[in-house]
Amino acid sequence: MRRRALASHPRLRDARFWLLAVALLALAAALAAPRMELTRSARDLVLVIDVTGSMNVRDYRIDGTPASRLAEAKRAARALLAALPCESRLGLGIFTERRSFLLFEPAEVCENFAAIDGSIEGLDWRMAWEGDSYVARGVHAALAMAADLKADLVFLTDGHEAPPLPGSGLPAFDGEPGKVSGLLVGVGGSEPAPIPKFDEDGREIGFYGEQDVPQENRSGPPPADAPSRAGWNPRNAPWGGDPASGTEHLSAMREEHLRALAAQTGLGFTRLGDPSALATAVEAGTRVRPVSVRVDTAPVPAALALLCLATLFAAGALASRRAIPAH
Repeated sequence: MRRRALASHPRLRDARFWLLAVALLALAAALAAPRMELTRSARDLVLVIDVTGSMNVRDYRIDGTPASRLAEAKRAARALLAALPCESRLGLGIFTERRSFLLFEPAEVCENFAAIDGSIEGLDWRMAWEGDSYVARGVHAALAMAADLKADLVFLTDGHEAPPLPGSGLPAFDGEPGKVSGLLVGVGGSEPAPIPKFDEDGREIGFYGEQDVPQENRSGPPPADAPSRAGWNPRNAPWGGDPASGTEHLSAMREEHLRALAAQTGLGFTRLGDPSALATAVEAGTRVRPVSVRVDTAPVPAALALLCLATLFAAGALASRRAIPAH
């Protein structure tokens, strides 16, 4: 008797009727829902990561463990990949010696996410084919490469030139400043740190010392202070008579150098802090490519229909439970 009374209650019957009616109408709307054309902002990027020896310096921490600059650069690059909207394209390259080498051309990030992410994770310092690190020339080469691909450039490096730049400063830039948009990203700490040294089998055997690396670039004209050096002779010892000394065996992120390089080429500059913040800096420093995408609107009325049916069955189950007499 009680169950019949509940089932015939006018308010309950009305609620069930309207829930079922709304569900049916929403289902019909889902079947007939059109696709909408929306405009989305996408980007075309070439990401180049420095894999030279100074990128092995461990002046970052990941989960409380000391980590190399290269490891942090890869972590930031993967976070950037995850933040890019679909229809964006990302290509990957490495820098070593004086050349930026393209591993693959820009590919759509959503369809190829796993492949791109795995390629970034697989980058290793052993990919470097020479020990030199002509950063400025590598950036110039990367800009030419990005221009050919009609993409913007994101170049991650600590800016450590090895050997050091000559007294004349930056090499000439043959391109057009600002033609390629993009960002130089400074990787590393501001305090000089020792550079790990490896043997021919890739085993770490200590750190580079002062005598292991060139402390001065003695090509081109000597510096202005050369006459004041011990043993100076304008013909036989134009840089002085003593071996060069310095701190080139220690490495810090060369912010002043990278800012000068950014000004020369028309790129922006940012320091690599929180890896997740790189996407924000790239968004501000690169160009937008508007793309049209078709969005299916059917999920909205379909979700409404599901909600109504779930509410309908939940109400029925609750009413049946209350109708069971207590013992």
